[in-house]
Amino acid sequence: MIVSFPYEVPEEYQNMPLLKGRETVDMKVKVKDNPNLEECVLRIVLDGYDAPVTAGNFVDLVERRFYDGMEIQRADGFVVQTGDPEGPAEGFIDPSTEKTRTIPLEIMVVGEKAPFYGATLEELGLYKAQTKLPFNAFGTMAMARDEFENNSASSQIFWLLKESELTPSNANILDGRYAVFGYVTENEDYLADLKLEQDVAYWQTSRHFGKTVLTPKPWLSEIGIHFTRTWRSF
Repeated sequence: MIVSFPYEVPEEYQNMPLLKGRETVDMKVKVKDNPNLEECVLRIVLDGYDAPVTAGNFVDLVERRFYDGMEIQRADGFVVQTGDPEGPAEGFIDPSTEKTRTIPLEIMVVGEKAPFYGATLEELGLYKAQTKLPFNAFGTMAMARDEFENNSASSQIFWLLKESELTPSNANILDGRYAVFGYVTENEDYLADLKLEQDVAYWQTSRHFGKTVLTPKPWLSEIGIHFTRTWRSF
């Protein structure tokens, strides 16, 4: 049975929303220009054991309904991307600070007890390191960021549309440079059918796996979001 989280998140990130465990999220997309499919639901498993800051940031935004009604903003055959809000901001504006909330690049490496923060594996000189969450599957989910600023991720997310044979683990241009925090596990084939300007109808958090803690979230009582969660520990 899991009794505690296996490592301490660095102090400078402990006040951010953290997902200490795994969680399943359903994403419902309204499909346009397809007479055979009006909508589809993608099931995504988030890994907060290996990416607690990244996954926690995303779940927090889902609970705030940040993504609801947002359109698909990139669909080029390589990735599908969304998360860029309307207006000049390129990420989530935290109402408590009125500034864009950004999170650090977070990479867990096989054999390490905790993730590396703020640097790519190349910058760390770990050229042969194996990431715990690699870009090795169709539907790999990761944070988009400024190419030249490691700690600039905020709300923009993307899914990889390439098969593992074309993106072997730790032998592609993405592993160790972008933070993976989940995988689409059901209906991932529909990702390839998504086009620009299709709406993300809603997201819903569902099951928890393991010991899960998401903090802080004092805003829940302020905006009246209601949803059902169940969780279990092993």
